[in-house]
Amino acid sequence: MDFHAALNNILNPPVLFFFLGMGVVFFKSDLRITEGVSKFLSLYLLFSIGFKGGHELFKSPFAEEHLMTLIACMFMACFVPIYSYFIFRAKLDHANSAALAGSFGSISAVTFVTAGAFLHSYGYEYQGFIVAGMALMESPAIVLAVIIDRLGKKKSNENLNEKIQWKQLLHEAFFSSSVYILIGALIVGYLSGESGWNTTKPFTEDIFKGLLTFFLLDKGIDAARQMRELKKVGFFLVGSALIIMLINVVIAILLTKIIQMPIGDALMFVVLCASASYIAVPAAMKESIPEANPSIYLTVALSIVFPINIIIGIPLYFYILKVIAGTV
Repeated sequence: MDFHAALNNILNPPVLFFFLGMGVVFFKSDLRITEGVSKFLSLYLLFSIGFKGGHELFKSPFAEEHLMTLIACMFMACFVPIYSYFIFRAKLDHANSAALAGSFGSISAVTFVTAGAFLHSYGYEYQGFIVAGMALMESPAIVLAVIIDRLGKKKSNENLNEKIQWKQLLHEAFFSSSVYILIGALIVGYLSGESGWNTTKPFTEDIFKGLLTFFLLDKGIDAARQMRELKKVGFFLVGSALIIMLINVVIAILLTKIIQMPIGDALMFVVLCASASYIAVPAAMKESIPEANPSIYLTVALSIVFPINIIIGIPLYFYILKVIAGTV
């Protein structure tokens, strides 16, 4: 691995502020970020990457390679929750296994954004259709997790009369705030074209890294708080999370090779496949699978998968992709 790239990633301001946020909890500082500010930062990041993705789609015509990548995104969004459920089921009940499977099948937009900032620092860019792929990957896992949970209950003769509230579930999956703002900004960015981009660039790009840095400070606080729950989730869940991340990365890298994605697009795709949702899925699971324990699926996604990806994973995936492409 390129240790210079790894060191640069760790010394990147957003990542350093993630550690600073963790220090808030470890050193018992009275620093607090209100829920309203945290929500604004989350929506801002989704708006920015969606708008930038729409602008990139406006600039570059859709090609067969893009279609293949979107198909790969859908495949991973459906395949990951199914196979990961059976891994978690070895030790956990069906409700917690399904919620965890949904979390791994969905994606982390903040990990995606951090990877984009890493790429930009090395002079690489990704194309707008990858943002569309991210939007496609967020919802299917939520639906599949609930279906898997209901099938598990039926098999174990629990709550046989409980039906899936399809209208509520599909609405949550496809019109949640994160999906809505991401897809909406993507469409607006595409329709407004170059003039729209020039108008919003000071907001969507110039201050982007600063607000990302502040958001990762907030996520560092959240991650450190959830780390208190690591003793409860146990070695099995930590090991399972690492195994699933490894499997997803290997499959994703193979797909990038088959499709022959450029390095920038390839890294973003691998990062999407390696990440786990700690925002959209927990919100949906709270309503659709209330029996699942949030301290399990939230801790695994936020305190294990997320830090590994932003600290070690992104530069490691980047190096592997460069080796495969023969550019090292």
